[in-house]
Amino acid sequence: MNGGFTVTLDGRTLRGPKGAPTVLPTEPLAALVAEEWAGQGETLELAAMAATRLANTAIESIPQAREPTAQQVADYAGTELLCYRAEGPTGLVARQAAQWDPILSRAETELGLTFIPATGIVHQPQPPQTLERVKTLALQLDDFALTGLAFGVPLLGSAVLSFGLMRGWFHPDEAFDLSRLDEAWQEEKWGVDEEAAERTALLRGEAGLLGRWFAALG
Repeated sequence: MNGGFTVTLDGRTLRGPKGAPTVLPTEPLAALVAEEWAGQGETLELAAMAATRLANTAIESIPQAREPTAQQVADYAGTELLCYRAEGPTGLVARQAAQWDPILSRAETELGLTFIPATGIVHQPQPPQTLERVKTLALQLDDFALTGLAFGVPLLGSAVLSFGLMRGWFHPDEAFDLSRLDEAWQEEKWGVDEEAAERTALLRGEAGLLGRWFAALG
C-alpha cells in the first residue's frame, strides 16, 4: 500500500489514533508492529506496544514536526551524558574514561561531532557547530529513523548513544549499559532494590525494542 507494508486486523488495515493507515516502509518493521498486536489478549496493553506507538508517531506526528524534533535532539546533545564525568571515586572515573572516550572519538570521526567533556555537575557548553551538526544529521533521516532517534535520546540520556545504536555501533544492551555507568557503579557498591530493578528492566526492554526498530528499518 502506497509503496509500503501494512498491518491488518480482522481483514482491516490498522490505523493510528488520528485515522492514518499504518503503512510501514519495510516488511520487517511491519512484522514488528504485527508481532505486538498478535501478542495482545482481550484487553489491549498499550504500554507493551512501543513499536506501534513509534509507528503512529512517525506517520501522524513527525512529518509536521521534523524541525522541532531535530532541535530537541540537538538540545539533548547540549547536555550530552558522555561529557559529564565523575570527580570520584577513581574507579568510576577510570570506567567512564575507558568506556565513553572511544565513543566520543568515534562520534568525532564518523559523525563530525566534537564534544567537550567536563568534570562535575557544572554545565559545560558544547560547540555551537556540534549542536548544529547534530540537528543536520537528525534532519537527514527519514520520518521513521528520526522517530527512533528522538525516542532513544531521552531513553539513553545521550544523543551520541542514540546515533550509535541507530548506526549499529553496539548492541541495545550495550548502549543501555553505557547510559547508566554511574547507576551500575552505585548498585555494585550498595545493591539494588526491587523497584529500581523493575524500572531498569523496563527501560532495558525499551532499548531492546529500539534496537529492533532500527534494525528493521535496514
